[in-house]
Amino acid sequence: MRQSPDSDRPENARATGQWFTGSDGHRWWFDSGSLALDFAYTGAMGDNPAWERLRAPDDLASWLDGRFPGIDGTVTDRDLIDAKALRGAIARVATAVSRGTDAAGDDIDVINLFAATPDIPPVLPGGGRQAGRARARASQALSAMAREAIGLFAAGSLGRIRECSADDCALVFYDDSRSNNRRWCSMQRCGNRAKVRAHRARTS
Repeated sequence: MRQSPDSDRPENARATGQWFTGSDGHRWWFDSGSLALDFAYTGAMGDNPAWERLRAPDDLASWLDGRFPGIDGTVTDRDLIDAKALRGAIARVATAVSRGTDAAGDDIDVINLFAATPDIPPVLPGGGRQAGRARARASQALSAMAREAIGLFAAGSLGRIRECSADDCALVFYDDSRSNNRRWCSMQRCGNRAKVRAHRARTS
């Protein structure tokens, strides 16, 4: 499984999710429910400039290394440009889907283009011969995320992509729970604030 590069990742956290720091300095864990959405939240989504994580090729290399086993760690300036193009397209389509509006055709084309390139093939361990490259390129990781995004935005998943229910939060997530009743971006953030407000309303 992919592992987060964050050393203090919660023990029960899944392969998706990352830490964020709000404008008030509060640090909280946001699991978008999808690797593709996590990627969008490296800077293309959200209103906090501090959330930008991909300022240089090494930043992209580090982010990919924590999520894709066997990545070769080599990221060029061209890879970074491509990554930001895909990231922006995923972000805009996710926002449109969460609001029930049509996604821009240009953004769909970008995702489809990346998905059409070779991704990281599955490997069955135990064999004695190496088929193809020993380590995957950054471009293959981008393709894998584009393909995940296509599955995410398919008709059967649309009802599970939504914005946080808090009035002052527009973070988008994919609800992969069995009951499909997730309301908050994070219980550490908006969920906890909603509980506090509800408690004050009951006791006032």
